[in-house]
Amino acid sequence: MAADTTRAGICAILGLPNAGKSTLMNQLLGMRLMAVSPRPQTTRNRVLGVKNVSADGVAAQIVFLDTPGAQRGAGAMRQYMREQTLAAAGDCDVALFLLDMTDPAQRAPGSMEGVAAALEELTRTVAAPMLLALNKIDRVPKPALLPSLEAWNGTGRFEELIPISALKGDGLDRLEAAIARRLPEGPHLYPEDMVTDRAERFLAAELVREQVFRQLGDELPYAAAVVVEDFRERPERGDVVISAVVHVERESQKGIVVGKGGQRIKAIGSAGRAAISQLLGCPVHLLLHVKVSPNWSSGAGGLRAMGYE
Repeated sequence: MAADTTRAGICAILGLPNAGKSTLMNQLLGMRLMAVSPRPQTTRNRVLGVKNVSADGVAAQIVFLDTPGAQRGAGAMRQYMREQTLAAAGDCDVALFLLDMTDPAQRAPGSMEGVAAALEELTRTVAAPMLLALNKIDRVPKPALLPSLEAWNGTGRFEELIPISALKGDGLDRLEAAIARRLPEGPHLYPEDMVTDRAERFLAAELVREQVFRQLGDELPYAAAVVVEDFRERPERGDVVISAVVHVERESQKGIVVGKGGQRIKAIGSAGRAAISQLLGCPVHLLLHVKVSPNWSSGAGGLRAMGYE
């Protein structure tokens, strides 16, 4: 059925670390765009993703903004991520809050002071309609979910509550329709075939960093960044050659990333190459190096050098 109304606008995906925001973004866009790992605070930047939807007589272009998890605390990196999140919250047409229903602290308003404080700061920043998505319902028994729905609905802050599973895709059609209905009327903001505003070299760096986080787990602190130094397309061969550097802050961390006999960095490179190749749709040659950049995450200069600006 042809749509008779056109809408377009920005939907900021907000929530605590590890709530599933990047998983949701990837699922909505139908591609592996965002770095995802079991570790909280994997996302460090606001990243834009564009999806065109049509339902119930509405043709809408939803511009999703994935954001770092809401947090408080000291440190230049934490402050950078906090500013990214608050900027997205304050400049959107619809705010989508995501809660992890496997976390007891998020199942009811005010059940944990830190959770309440982070969410309170976000809701104060938002001037747009607010929706609440209760995520990971595939891992929570329905009898345990109903009290959470009632409790959050009782706050009166959210226009609609939608249970979803970002990983399995459950409830996402309803979620998209709820967002689309609340976007302002107007023409699309981006070309029909555009998916993100980020350059391919940024996305490649994110997919390598994802593997650093996934494969090293608790062995490596968060002070790891990936910078793509060379990104060369070779049309005559139909492939791409990428050279990237994994930056760490101490010599001991370099040894962890490289691994015994270089096996760890080879495994990171192999998985990263496969992910980038899938994203770009062509063969990829990925060259990785590890460099010690002392205390890069402690100041604005170091953050800028790693592309966080």
